[in-house]
Amino acid sequence: MSSSSDHAELSALRSVLDDLLSRVVTIGDRYRGSDDSAVAVDIDSAERTLTATRRAMDRAVDGLEKML
Repeated sequence: MSSSSDHAELSALRSVLDDLLSRVVTIGDRYRGSDDSAVAVDIDSAERTLTATRRAMDRAVDGLEKML
């Protein structure tokens, strides 16, 4: 597989991650300050994990861009 096709694939995955992050934040917001705030804690953990994944993908894409 070439660097350019990997770059395109990672770029598409970043878009999916952005969508997932947005959806997770929206759900978490509904539970913050409620009786189910424990749910918000778990959702916040998922958000942090997705954010870290997004940053790692950014670094990978930056590395591939340098190779192109």
